[in-house]
Amino acid sequence: MAFKTQEEKKFEASDITAGGIGLKKTPSSAELKKKQQEERVALEEERVYRKGVASIKDLIAPSSMKVEPSFVRLGDVWVRTLFIITYPRYVTVGWSSPIINLNAQMDISMFFYPIKADVVLKQLKKKVGILEAQITSDAESGKPRDPIAETALRDIEQLRDDLTQGIEHFFQFAFYVTFYSTSPEQLERLSNTVESTFGSMLIYTKRAYFQAEQGFNSTLPLGNDELMITFNMSTSPLASSFPFTSAELTSDNGIMYGINRHNQSLILFDRFSLQNANAVVFATSGAGKSYAVKLEILRAMMLGTDVIVIDPEMEYKHLSDAVGGTYINISLASQAKINPFDLPRPSGEAISLEDIIRSAVITMKGLLRLMLGKLTVAEDSLLDRALLETYAKKDIVPGADLTKVEPPILQDFQDILEGMEGTSDLVVRLKKFTEGTFSGLLNSPTTVKMNNQLVTFSVRDLEDELRPMAIYTIVNYIWNVVRSERKRRILVIDEAWWLMQHEDSAKFIFALVKRCRKYFLGITTITQDVNDFLTSPYGQAIVTNSSMQLLLKQSPAAIDLVARVFLLTQSEKYLLLESGKGEGIFFAGNKHAAIQIVASYTEDQIVTTDPNQLLKIEAEKKQFQEALEGGGK
Repeated sequence: MAFKTQEEKKFEASDITAGGIGLKKTPSSAELKKKQQEERVALEEERVYRKGVASIKDLIAPSSMKVEPSFVRLGDVWVRTLFIITYPRYVTVGWSSPIINLNAQMDISMFFYPIKADVVLKQLKKKVGILEAQITSDAESGKPRDPIAETALRDIEQLRDDLTQGIEHFFQFAFYVTFYSTSPEQLERLSNTVESTFGSMLIYTKRAYFQAEQGFNSTLPLGNDELMITFNMSTSPLASSFPFTSAELTSDNGIMYGINRHNQSLILFDRFSLQNANAVVFATSGAGKSYAVKLEILRAMMLGTDVIVIDPEMEYKHLSDAVGGTYINISLASQAKINPFDLPRPSGEAISLEDIIRSAVITMKGLLRLMLGKLTVAEDSLLDRALLETYAKKDIVPGADLTKVEPPILQDFQDILEGMEGTSDLVVRLKKFTEGTFSGLLNSPTTVKMNNQLVTFSVRDLEDELRPMAIYTIVNYIWNVVRSERKRRILVIDEAWWLMQHEDSAKFIFALVKRCRKYFLGITTITQDVNDFLTSPYGQAIVTNSSMQLLLKQSPAAIDLVARVFLLTQSEKYLLLESGKGEGIFFAGNKHAAIQIVASYTEDQIVTTDPNQLLKIEAEKKQFQEALEGGGK
């Protein structure tokens, strides 16, 4: 009998029909050889090509793998797997959080094997019979009652009822943890830490001896359970095993600040739920502090929060334009003016006008010290009396109606000073701001309005000498508006170290930080000059009175001071020194976690501070405008 090859069968499968008769063509041996030769060449070409292609396995595979009795060595990394063998009678929700939030590289695998209810009920029925027989036997023989047996019997009966009613289901549950370290000593310390942490909760673990490779494979993202070490559990305790409750800084309300670098959970928080809504942001230049704050502004506005920004470098202009905010440029030649003599607008709160006037006088004296320099006790007293008379000149006295009076300006104050004895030196120094070079800044009625959800004050075009005075005046104006109408607001003071350089302005900001909670205001102070800010006694007090803090990459010169103020551990210091852009530590009350600031593509286009990216966006906008104009023509 002749057997046909596979190739001959293929050729016979193609029929040639002619005149209704099916004819089969038998290939010749030469054709078969040619076909086989072509297939061999194709296979060889495929083999040669595949040999030079890097597959996913090639990319993720370690350079070497050595299996030891209690660990696996992958190249220069030591790997050990621990598994849980027993649990206590009660486990709390989130019992795995201490391990998940551990500052170590790890993989966790959980396997759930459902068991049919009838199988479990049959086993529980046998167990009930054994326990009841034991309890009855002990009672008949006069032995003392066994609380452990009685408790076990009650638990089993409760479980039988729940399983029968469908309230609970039964599973076999496996929990494995694989740790990675760079040395065997570190691996041993980490293993001891994990075992003691679990042991403190009466959860007992064991190391995968002579099953190190199977343990490692069981925690790979393949879904293979090669250890098969399980524990019987019902639904309720099983639900408490889920690791998603481990995010230390996740709440039901608030905005997303970033991702927890320990466990990749989201950091969602509402700053107004804390003791106060104040925040401080410390970072070196280019570490992403303005980027992070602008992200918070954008997301807070979506929840209806009003935001006010003091922008020293015109970094918030693009954000303001994108959301339709009000951008106010404060400069000597600008039409936008703020009168430092302004008073709070009337509100429903019963405050005596005398107290308002005295508070305004104290605030103005702080501004005058910035403007005029050091003052003697006599000069301070003269200024105090002159300020009261200036307000009285405009009929702003106890009992007056603030809605019907017009606040004085700096020129009115100078006129009062000129009519007093012993003030000639003060008048000379003040004329620079009323008649001289700086006369365009403070000597005018207020022309700006804060009737938008986002209002930004830019002081970029001011001289360095004038910036502290301008920011002081702006913050005072904002404070008057805040006190006039209570609503949820955030005030962002960028480069706050400008105000820390002078005692009066630092004292003023500190007073605001202490009092703003009562008016539903949260103040965010941002600085890159950490030393100047924290060496000021008011700067440290501002940090103490800020429930939320964000520390991004720090310079080696400032890290020791930052670590002392924020009580950082050695590893947290190194984390801040080695952090990349947008990475750092986020503090909220007593909790803190390593954070990675993340943004969507659209958010990134709005809040970016990268000059190259901004130039690209401007170029695209220009092209778009030109295209629109060309289409219109």
